[in-house]
Amino acid sequence: MSTFVPRAAFPVLDSLPRSYYLGHHAAGVAKMRTLLNQIDFVVECRDYRIPLTSRNPLFEEVLADRKRIIVYTKRDLGSDGSGQENAKTIEQLRKLHSPTPLCFSDFRSTRDIRHILNLMRDLSEARQALTGSHCMVVGMPNVGKSTLLNALRQTGVHKGKAAQTGAQPGVTRKIGTGVKIIDGGPTNQSDVYLLDTPGVFIPYVPDADAMLKLALCGSVKDNILPPFTLADYLLYHINIHDPTVYSEYHGPTNDVDQLLDAMARKTGRLQKGGTPDVEGTAMWMVQRWRNGHLGRFLLDELTEDSFARHVESVAARPMSLSQAKKAGKEALRARARAVKPVDVA
Repeated sequence: MSTFVPRAAFPVLDSLPRSYYLGHHAAGVAKMRTLLNQIDFVVECRDYRIPLTSRNPLFEEVLADRKRIIVYTKRDLGSDGSGQENAKTIEQLRKLHSPTPLCFSDFRSTRDIRHILNLMRDLSEARQALTGSHCMVVGMPNVGKSTLLNALRQTGVHKGKAAQTGAQPGVTRKIGTGVKIIDGGPTNQSDVYLLDTPGVFIPYVPDADAMLKLALCGSVKDNILPPFTLADYLLYHINIHDPTVYSEYHGPTNDVDQLLDAMARKTGRLQKGGTPDVEGTAMWMVQRWRNGHLGRFLLDELTEDSFARHVESVAARPMSLSQAKKAGKEALRARARAVKPVDVA
């Protein structure tokens, strides 16, 4: 039996949309600017599975002069549970971001949430302000900002949800009012209030690979990129890490058609006549990975060189708001062209 060899690279797909910068994203950025004078520090959320790609350069510009805590969310979905692997990734991230304080969370860990609260309390107490501190949580769409706010509120002041959450991006579209997450006691000097904000996408994504990563992790609505392409890109990454995770459906393969056909038949996702529902199965496969059932790993290569290359690639393509809107219109046209006409004959 021949040894399975995974693909060494994924084909370049220049036809994919490169923008998901919507009206409420631009409105959110504008509102952030107006609120900066009332904000003492910022909590920026990034997806642990794509630590480089989920970095939004807009925040570097808009929030550059504010103290910042970076929180890597969904850590449980980016690690296979190996303590050594997890420790190595965390060490790399701390080194890349030093001296900015970092926190990590999978939201289910009260220990993680308490660590974030303690860090925020320390920042607030250091200010010695009579009215406590006000901060803002920012990040890419669907990175977990609202879920983090709810977890901080539950653990910090033992109150229920204050922000609506959902599986698709775009649930939060406006900046809300401040929610207390730390009670500083009678003096109020250590009180901390947190503002939830809408997820803000990158005005223009420099390369198709980054767009696919963002779509796989749910920062782009599922109807923007073809599910078949996402499933193929996911298979490419799964094979690099561990092709045995889909062994109950098919042996190791680089052919996503074969895998989706096998998955559809195994799970009963069939259309009339017993034809496999390829598109529906592709989306199901992506959702399985998002929930941690088809491997838990990083999509980004995490090294100093890859970090530098990522920063340079984004900086090399500055974009004004008008250019971002134009890119968004081009993306909509590309989606319209991709829709097959209905045969009414």
